[in-house]
Amino acid sequence: MAANANKRRAVRPRADGRDDRPDRADRIGLLRGLPGIDECLRAAEQAPALTALARPYVKLMVQRALAEIRAKITTGGSREAGGSRIAQSRGAIVEEVLRRAEHAIAADEPLLKPVVNATGVVLHTNLGRALLPEAAIEAVAQAARAPVNLEYDLPGGSRGDRDCLVEAEICALTGAEAATVVNNNAAAVLLALNSLALGREVIVSRGELIEIGGSFRLPEIMARSGARLREVGTTNRTHPRDYLGALGPDSALLLKVHPSNYRVTGFTAEVALAELVEIGRARGVEVMEDLGSGALIDLSGLGLPREPIVSERIAAGAGLVTFSGDKLLGGPQAGLIAGKRELIAKLRENPLKRALRCDKLTLAALSATLRLYIRSSAIDIAIPTLRHLRRSVRELEAAAIAAQAILAERLGGGFRIEVVASTSQAGSGSLPAAELETRALRVTHDALSPNAIAALFRRARPPIIGRIADEAFQLDLRTVEDPAVFAAQFPEAIEMNPNARR
Repeated sequence: MAANANKRRAVRPRADGRDDRPDRADRIGLLRGLPGIDECLRAAEQAPALTALARPYVKLMVQRALAEIRAKITTGGSREAGGSRIAQSRGAIVEEVLRRAEHAIAADEPLLKPVVNATGVVLHTNLGRALLPEAAIEAVAQAARAPVNLEYDLPGGSRGDRDCLVEAEICALTGAEAATVVNNNAAAVLLALNSLALGREVIVSRGELIEIGGSFRLPEIMARSGARLREVGTTNRTHPRDYLGALGPDSALLLKVHPSNYRVTGFTAEVALAELVEIGRARGVEVMEDLGSGALIDLSGLGLPREPIVSERIAAGAGLVTFSGDKLLGGPQAGLIAGKRELIAKLRENPLKRALRCDKLTLAALSATLRLYIRSSAIDIAIPTLRHLRRSVRELEAAAIAAQAILAERLGGGFRIEVVASTSQAGSGSLPAAELETRALRVTHDALSPNAIAALFRRARPPIIGRIADEAFQLDLRTVEDPAVFAAQFPEAIEMNPNARR
């Protein structure tokens, strides 16, 4: 905020009425006087801080420095903010470019970085969804360090199939005859429809034509797959007769879609999966279900709302069930497809399968996660997603009190930090109707708006991502197991000017 205030002061008219900003003619002259990239790179070869770095990297930083200077000139940036240096000799301009490049290199860090998720959303799509279990993290590290038998049959000494790394576990957990994996659930739906219904009709209830985050719309995926959508029923009510009336020689699939991130209540009706299977069986048409969240266990045993379990859908007769690996399953991003052997075989024969396949790191993480489900007697502790969803209010209260003391010391005077009752969400279209009781820290300051406080926390190291609720900035403790993460480095010289509220 102080920097913004300085910027505002820099462009104020002088006492004599003149403006520090260069006029149009000056700007054109400054732009023409800028050196080329090659000239700056030749000078960089003599700069001790730059000579040890790879030339493409130095070139990138020089380009960014030149672009920054060019933008400042073009928009009428003041001479005080760098224009006076630029207006000097060509050598001085090159020095300014290198100075900025060196500063950028010193501050350079990966764009993908760890953050603290204090939003209250357990499966936050923008923050990477599920945290991996420790066993999965170790498996990824092992697969990254050394060659692995990704597609190599060790007993036979011949080429293998990467699906074999996870198929047995998926079948054991779901009761399916066969299974395959692609890079996410949207890809799973795309591959299944393209493999089984290319150029033919897929019958879907209007109440299940969902849109989820990131503008994923089922009708659009279906169009890309080459299948033709046949809508039946209405938004709130669909009956068996609707499906029966739509079935014909061109019908390839009956598709049922779990609503994921919404619920229709009131005057509603839907056809249960088992009944839909009977309709399809009588007409020789397979049923596919997009289950989305992919619960492998009964969540009601953890005190959570019950979600459809994959094994139950297979037992009910679905020919294929597709579901996510990084939602309620709690593993890496992946699209799992379980079902009948002959249908899975058709998916594997499709050239799209190669385009959508998972790499060794994803398969390593998924295999380790599935093995936990099979082997662990405390799966709700072993899987971070399940652990976070079931945390008790008592545990959250203790974590909030500890975090309150840490933040009070880090932020100093002026900030008020209160422990408040609130609610969390599962997120990513999972358990949409569930509000999980939680505890949060309400952070306020007389001179800072909630948005300004949120920006302050995002600039911390590590960045802390909270939410704005009830006209205040809040930090939800549900996904913060160690309150010590709030002992972050906050930017210094925070301007507490009440006139600077944003």
